[in-house]
Amino acid sequence: MHENKEFYPWLDAKQKPYIQIERVTKKFGDFVAIDNLSLDIYRNEFFALLGPSGCGKTTLLRMLAGFEKPTEGRILLDGEDVSSVPPHQRLVNMMFQSYALFPHMTVEKNIGFGLKQDKVPAAQIKKRVDDMLELVQLGQFARRKPHQLSGGQRQRVALARSLIKQPKLLLLDEPLGALDKKLREQTQFELMNLQEELGITFMIVTHDQEEAMTVSSRIGLMINGDLEQVATPSELYETPKSRFVAEFIGDVNLLEGRYDGSGEFGLTMVCKESDSAIQSTQRLDVAHGTTIWAAIRPEKLEISKQRPEGTPNVLKGKVWDIGYGGSFSTYHVHLPNGKAMTAVRANRERSLEKSITWEDDVYLSWAPKSAVILTD
Repeated sequence: MHENKEFYPWLDAKQKPYIQIERVTKKFGDFVAIDNLSLDIYRNEFFALLGPSGCGKTTLLRMLAGFEKPTEGRILLDGEDVSSVPPHQRLVNMMFQSYALFPHMTVEKNIGFGLKQDKVPAAQIKKRVDDMLELVQLGQFARRKPHQLSGGQRQRVALARSLIKQPKLLLLDEPLGALDKKLREQTQFELMNLQEELGITFMIVTHDQEEAMTVSSRIGLMINGDLEQVATPSELYETPKSRFVAEFIGDVNLLEGRYDGSGEFGLTMVCKESDSAIQSTQRLDVAHGTTIWAAIRPEKLEISKQRPEGTPNVLKGKVWDIGYGGSFSTYHVHLPNGKAMTAVRANRERSLEKSITWEDDVYLSWAPKSAVILTD
């Protein structure tokens, strides 16, 4: 998202973080849900928290909302310590997956409910509700009840209700989980456009990797109550810092081997799957013989029946299975030692006859710059 619009405040030392999570720990009895976590988020970011179930991402979101207090550490919002400030007194709103709309109220009354509770004058409520209805394109549904709306429309009502009080931070907990795939993808772009138009900082918790990659300026990948890596979507995918990140984000092939010194392109790696040393453009400062891993994304593997020329990285195998995905096909290839590799090939030609099919002997190859070498 923002990557393509020159939005990199975290790289500017002059920029002050808008949200500062400083060495926060959260315990429930003996269980440590968040473990000494620190994170800076910048104004107007669309930040995503991603990770496996039980990693602590929802607990962190609830502490930002004020529903939980840190056991240790503090949370600052726009320079103010809000660690002990109750939810209704901090300018933070949270939107839940269930939407939690009042079934007996119309769309406009649902949206304006928070302002009415704050005793905002009726004329001002009406204007702000009308503005929100226009923003989320629901003006013609203003007098309908939630049960008369589609899932996507209810989602937009909940979003408008969360935004009408002009929060400094909007927290979204799996906000699109109840929508079907096509509507979810459409709504992702609507969310991005709304966030940019309003200039509000968003933080989303999602289990959907593609969703996080699509909407966010940066992603924080969590495990065991701490952050494994914080990076832009492209950095997280192309340059993971560990095997956990490489395997969690998208699909990846991992080859284990040992560092065998520098080579023609950068470094040389010896592994049992290859009859010749693997070459990479990366350079490492590790001892000779250190165990390392080459992480190769399936779309970066070339697959062919003839041994390719011009690349040092070649593995021979047999096609075990093929999955047709419309614009691409996925090939599962077994190497002689039984290790499975996955290659993805774009279907550029309209043909029912595949040049590579089941049981074919094939060669997998990749450029020295295409693999990420990991030490952890």
